[in-house]
Amino acid sequence: MNKPTDTYKLYNGVEIPCIGFGTWQTPSGDVAVSSVRCAIESGYRHIDTAQAYRNEESVGIGIKEAGVPREELFITTKIGNPNHTYDLTLSSFDESLKKLGLDYLDLLLIHWPNPKKYREQWPGAVQETWKAMEKLYNDGLVRSIGISNFRPHHIEALMQTATIKPMVDQIRLCPGNTQDTVVDYCRANGILLEAYSPLGVGAVFQVPEMQALAEKYGRSIAQICIRWSLQRGYLPLPKSVTPSRIADNLKVFDFELTEGDVKLMAGLTGCAGLDDDPDKVPF
Repeated sequence: MNKPTDTYKLYNGVEIPCIGFGTWQTPSGDVAVSSVRCAIESGYRHIDTAQAYRNEESVGIGIKEAGVPREELFITTKIGNPNHTYDLTLSSFDESLKKLGLDYLDLLLIHWPNPKKYREQWPGAVQETWKAMEKLYNDGLVRSIGISNFRPHHIEALMQTATIKPMVDQIRLCPGNTQDTVVDYCRANGILLEAYSPLGVGAVFQVPEMQALAEKYGRSIAQICIRWSLQRGYLPLPKSVTPSRIADNLKVFDFELTEGDVKLMAGLTGCAGLDDDPDKVPF
């Protein structure tokens, strides 16, 4: 891959730009509007948000202000944890579309498989949510559907009633947090892996080994992390609200990490924290 608009192909044939712009923890209002606009102006064509981020309306304004034709963009949102019923999935999706100012989405995900509200009956709740998402997909309102924070047992529960297999699993992947069991399962089943928090929520910047690699390659630690994600076959979703860093995070196509350094980064277990257990999250 040589540029941010290069794509992975989902198993249904939809192409998805190989780097996305993350908006988790980006506050709604001017910060979200300006950062999304800046990202698109810098070359991103893939924007990721969620109902739970409470910034969809601002993300939508940033998309509109950037002025890029809709068909050139790939926009994702996620069904929030309170909405795991058939009807709530459909109604919350309608609300998300209105907030984003769009008439279709490129990717819709279930944000978490086992939220606290549905813990006693999560398999049925996930199946109901997915059934509604299959309807949205079949109706042409979303071009692809997937999941987030799902482990193999969650996917298997979903597939007991699903007629469409998830196309994406968006999970936490960064140096030292490689979730090998989930990654291997998804790859075996043709499910693309998106990497959220590819910079380890900032913790990775304090890791001595990462500082040494940045010096070795003459790159920022963020660029090293994003390059690592791409070489591992993930689709990274870096987040920033600083214009210079937003632009720099795309400058990862003119160098390559050695195989040894890719393995070294994978082996820094827990250096930037680990993923939350989706069956125990308190929300």
